[in-house]
Amino acid sequence: MKDIKGLLKRYQFFLVTIVIVAIVALVNRSLGLKALGIAGYSFKEMALVIPPVFVLLGLLDVWVPREIMMRYMGEGSGLKGIILAIIIGSAAAGPLYGAFPVAAVFMKKGVKFSNILIFIGAWSTTKIPMFLFELSALGVPFAVTRLLVDIPGIIIIAYALQLVISKDEIDEIYKKAESL
Repeated sequence: MKDIKGLLKRYQFFLVTIVIVAIVALVNRSLGLKALGIAGYSFKEMALVIPPVFVLLGLLDVWVPREIMMRYMGEGSGLKGIILAIIIGSAAAGPLYGAFPVAAVFMKKGVKFSNILIFIGAWSTTKIPMFLFELSALGVPFAVTRLLVDIPGIIIIAYALQLVISKDEIDEIYKKAESL
């Protein structure tokens, strides 16, 4: 019984959403079917993205020793860590929700908090395919200007967040990542 209550509490948002969609479908069938179609498409997209991300994370976790990650992206990595975080984030494929499991593995490997934030920022804004599209569709001046504004912005925000968030909170975030 306790396990069932725990599952219901854990998935309460999902269950409430299903009830709401069911009510919408009863009130307006076409809108309800459209909502189900969008949810199905999103689920399919996630089902295609998440497994490869976890396979790559497993390989990263096994093949790359913690000491190497700490040397290149940990405390004291300096500019080298920042550049590596930007390159890895920019080269990544897939939607932003794929960045968070990678960030958790980075935490387990001892990557500096600001470099993890830079990685997530780069994943969300400086992807190479997006940059190439902007070059062709919006022109070189726009694409390069956006990149030249985004990269320093990501770095400034990452370091500002590291200053604002207490050491205890950062340690707690790292502990949660270790338990995953």
